[in-house]
Amino acid sequence: MVGLGLALAAFTASAEEDGLTRVQRYPAASARQGVAVDAEYFYAIGNHWIEKYERSSGRKVAEWKGEAGGAIVHLNSGVFVDGELWCAHSNYPGIPMTSSLERFDPETLEHTGSHSLGIQQGSATWVDRHDGAWWVAFAHYGALGGGGKPGGEAGKGPEWTSLVRFDDAWRRTAGWVFPLDLVRKFAPSSNSGGLFAHDGTIWVTGHDAAEIYVLRLPEAGSVLEWIATRAAPIAGQGIARDPVEERALWGIVKKSREVVHMRLPEG
Repeated sequence: MVGLGLALAAFTASAEEDGLTRVQRYPAASARQGVAVDAEYFYAIGNHWIEKYERSSGRKVAEWKGEAGGAIVHLNSGVFVDGELWCAHSNYPGIPMTSSLERFDPETLEHTGSHSLGIQQGSATWVDRHDGAWWVAFAHYGALGGGGKPGGEAGKGPEWTSLVRFDDAWRRTAGWVFPLDLVRKFAPSSNSGGLFAHDGTIWVTGHDAAEIYVLRLPEAGSVLEWIATRAAPIAGQGIARDPVEERALWGIVKKSREVVHMRLPEG
């Protein structure tokens, strides 16, 4: 994980810090769910559609499209692990909720593999690799208490959304829920995107708010600690670290089909 180390260590002290500012925005038809980034390209992610663009020019150079009605239904976000593009995937709005992690070759966008998570505790919305483990967020939808939104499971609202840690054999080793005050911001949707910073803080988004929420693992108990909120020129959905620029993040605005390159303030 390159970048965001020292920058975030100083950036999470107070909820009153400045927000992120937009550096550049790029039109991308598939920018519906999230974005992933490497040193030379960004990858706009839709339900079953990925487009690869040059960072320098915004020119599209490759795309992958899944078949309508095919096995890949709802890609949610992407991250690079060991040179491969990993995407969290679910059958949203299907019930029962099922999830998988789908892999793509970033050079060609060829689909190279799949790890099925089956029926877990919600729909997988983001995945990351941190501290020698896999981390996956599983979302629930609807009003608090459950129900009221397609893709919701009866009796389980967004307060059932969780972040789960797995070992390399995909055995669950721990899990946490989100603070109820933050869940109220998510509702009737849920946690859509997320990533780990070098300092161990967790940066997450909701479905459509122009904000990024900074969390950390608690010293005790099962509820993540919400320590800061950052205004951001995005509208929820999947976010990504920048492997080149230490203080940069990427996100999307789904309504306008744009990928947004943004930066943390100096200081």
